[in-house]
Amino acid sequence: MALGSIVGLPGDLAVTDRQKGHIEGYAIVSEDGMLATADLVMPDSLKFDADRRFFEQGLDGVDVVVHGRHSLEEQTHSASRRRIVLTRGIPSIERHSSNERALWWNPAGASFDEALTALGIPEANVGVIGGPDVFVLFLERYNAFYLSRAPHVLLHGGRPVFPEVPARRPEEILASHGLVPFAAHVLDAAKGVTMVPWRRAR
Repeated sequence: MALGSIVGLPGDLAVTDRQKGHIEGYAIVSEDGMLATADLVMPDSLKFDADRRFFEQGLDGVDVVVHGRHSLEEQTHSASRRRIVLTRGIPSIERHSSNERALWWNPAGASFDEALTALGIPEANVGVIGGPDVFVLFLERYNAFYLSRAPHVLLHGGRPVFPEVPARRPEEILASHGLVPFAAHVLDAAKGVTMVPWRRAR
């Protein structure tokens, strides 16, 4: 199976070579593995133009974005994207009340494949963007996970990328679920920000 590959472009990166049903995750984390502060806000210290460009390009190439109630990408094409939003407040699957391109999904009441079928795209390429309760659901299914790191940022007591962080490092968790790291890409040399693509071992 051909997995997503990273192609370096001048000042940019692109994700290519997806097959049907490809699932990939995107996250940028602090040195201590946090996505956001304790009050669920992504601070400016975790926002970098190069990472934003890579993230947006990646989501532009998937069929559906999956996230929790507090995770939004706020990009140019966000309103046009189909999405599945995780919630515990419904029995299984429901149409989103304010977004005709979205579904509410409770994984306790329906499988993810059922949610994709309900959205009308059973073989969709999927981009998972968090938070931790969403990221962890797909650890056995990711074809790729693109992990960006801001090494000089600490968010003590913040919201982790996976529930086990900081007891375990994000990289350790990815490796324990069969994902293998490839070469790091420098996104912001001045700030030391890098992105490592993790891919499913064949």
